[in-house]
Amino acid sequence: MRYGLWAAASVLLAISGSDVRADDIACISTTFRLLGANDKVCISAFDDPKVPGVACHISQARTGGLKGTFGLAEDPSRFSISCRQIGPITVDISKLPDDEKVYSESTSLFFKHTHVFRTIDKKRNTLIYVAISDRLVDGSPFNAISTVPIMPWSDR
Repeated sequence: MRYGLWAAASVLLAISGSDVRADDIACISTTFRLLGANDKVCISAFDDPKVPGVACHISQARTGGLKGTFGLAEDPSRFSISCRQIGPITVDISKLPDDEKVYSESTSLFFKHTHVFRTIDKKRNTLIYVAISDRLVDGSPFNAISTVPIMPWSDR
C-alpha cells in the first residue's frame, strides 16, 4: 500500500512540473544535522523560456535531516530571486502575456511549489519577475521580486 501511494505521488509531481528546468549551481550548508543531510540554501539558475537574453537565479532553503534525505520534508517558503539581462532582448514585450508562469519547482512531497511569474511594466520597458510559494490549502505571503529593465545590447 505504501509503495502504491509513493508511486502515485511521484507520478503526480512529475506531471505537475514545469517545462523549464533549472541548473543547480551550488548548495551551502546552514545547519548541521547529526542524522541525514544538513539544512542548506541551494542556488539554481534558469532562463526565461520566452525572453531569450534574460536569466534568473533563485536561492531556496532546503530542509535536511532524515526526512529531507529521503525527500519527505517540506521545505520552508524562504527564497530570493535575481534576474538580469545577459544578452540582447529582441522579443516584442507588447506581445507577451501580462502575467505568465515561467518556472515552477516542487518544495514538498505533496502540493507545495515555488513559482516564478513574469509580468510587464510597459511604461518603463521593464520585465518584472516575482517568486511566490503556494500550498493546496492556502497561499503563502512569502514572495520575492526582481526587475529587468530592457536595455540596448552591444556585442562589442
